[in-house]
Amino acid sequence: AQSGKPVRVGVHQVELVALSTFFLLFLPVIVPILGGFGVFIIRFQNRTARQIYVGAVVIVNMILSLVAIFVAPKGQTVTLIPFTENYSIALRLDGMAVFFGFILCTLWVVATFYSFEYMKHEGKENKFFGFYTMSFGIAMGLAFSANLLTFYLFYELLTLGTLPLVMHAMNPQAQYAGKKYIVYSIGGAAFAFIAMVFMMYYGTSLDFTFGGVLDMLQVAGHEQWLLVVFVLAFFGFGVKAAVFPLSGWLPSAGVAPTPVTALLHAVAVVNAGVYALVRLIYYTFGTEFLSGSWAQYVVMSAALVTIVYGSSMALRTPHLKRRLAYSTVSNLSYMVFGLTLMTPAGMVGGLTHMVVHSILKILAFFCVGAILYKTHREYVYEINGFGRKMPITMATFTISAIGLMGIPPLPGFLSKWNLGTAAVESGNPLAYAGIGVLILSTLLTALYMMQIVFKAYFPNKEIDVATLNKDVKDPNLFMTIPFILLAVAAIVLGIYHQPLMDMFSNIANGLF
Repeated sequence: AQSGKPVRVGVHQVELVALSTFFLLFLPVIVPILGGFGVFIIRFQNRTARQIYVGAVVIVNMILSLVAIFVAPKGQTVTLIPFTENYSIALRLDGMAVFFGFILCTLWVVATFYSFEYMKHEGKENKFFGFYTMSFGIAMGLAFSANLLTFYLFYELLTLGTLPLVMHAMNPQAQYAGKKYIVYSIGGAAFAFIAMVFMMYYGTSLDFTFGGVLDMLQVAGHEQWLLVVFVLAFFGFGVKAAVFPLSGWLPSAGVAPTPVTALLHAVAVVNAGVYALVRLIYYTFGTEFLSGSWAQYVVMSAALVTIVYGSSMALRTPHLKRRLAYSTVSNLSYMVFGLTLMTPAGMVGGLTHMVVHSILKILAFFCVGAILYKTHREYVYEINGFGRKMPITMATFTISAIGLMGIPPLPGFLSKWNLGTAAVESGNPLAYAGIGVLILSTLLTALYMMQIVFKAYFPNKEIDVATLNKDVKDPNLFMTIPFILLAVAAIVLGIYHQPLMDMFSNIANGLF
């Protein structure tokens, strides 16, 4: 090239690159799906054999996912199933896919090893680990989706794949929670489907394109109808993001085993809802069309109401897992609030809180699950004095609590600071009200999280810690190592976060 001679790339070289990209993106999706089916088919001699198999599958898939994220060409589409010239099931990596895929593949492995110990007392482990592993592949397919059609397919499959996990116990409470989950999720997806149909006519394509895909010549004169469709799709996808008033399924799903609720409430399902809203706002309709419209005020108002609602309900709920579930409802709408600012800074704030909440909330659920597993205590008032008897569990829970409150140097401060500054910079009058909502929610978070910490470390005087049941102790290494890893990750993220902020800035400005 420097000599001025043309550089020719052979056809076979192009085909080889395309084929390698196909496998790089397809394997992280199909390997855990097939591996999950293998759990049902293989006759394991004992629990250890099944654990080795499942552990190997998820570790291999994490490696495959990381290789894809760091090696696969960005922006190159891999078609799995072509329907027409314009519509297909396809995978592609861009900045958002890299970010969401990295969260999924790393935290899923941690959650899997935690579940090896936890599921001893739940039973039906073949069923659990089969669907748990398959859901990993479905979630990676969601992350790597190249267009709205592919995304919708994996979005629905994620509902179906996680439904047996929600209903794992198959008692009346689990069955009720499962019915609620499926009705909310399928109903919400139906509204999202409306947006896909409209995009087939009013969009240039269904491909995710930063800035949106609306054909403004087609849209002219139909702007209000498109805004209505956007609001319907927002609340449709917002079901998984637990936007009020469609958040009722989330606390009910707390009857599922803790490894499930940790993924439902902190990583896979709820983050899939927020991820869907990123794709809807920034990659489908586009902020240029939405910003300043009545639709923006509607969706931002919904986010602010949800923040206050979730925090208030968490404070008045004594059940540990349900308290954390309502906390999730509130924190998800921190992210949604950032996204509905429809500015690059708002998107950075929303993405920052997604990664912060994923780490801190899965840690909190793991700690509460350890309390339930070792002591069968489920309520705040039942954990008097546990701080001395379960030192690792309660110390790491305290880190999670302080982080969610937003106290520096833990990363909760970083995400809330980014959201607050983005709200000020946006100049949106409703965003100024949002700053007050964030402050109120932070106060409520301090109350409902630190109440648990104080109960554990400062028991009532009549409680003799030494006489607590001998089972009140930290669980084994399968559970405590994930606590420690997540707590360390939270501290490191709070101190060393600039590379992550740079990546988010590039994503929010369409540079990655």
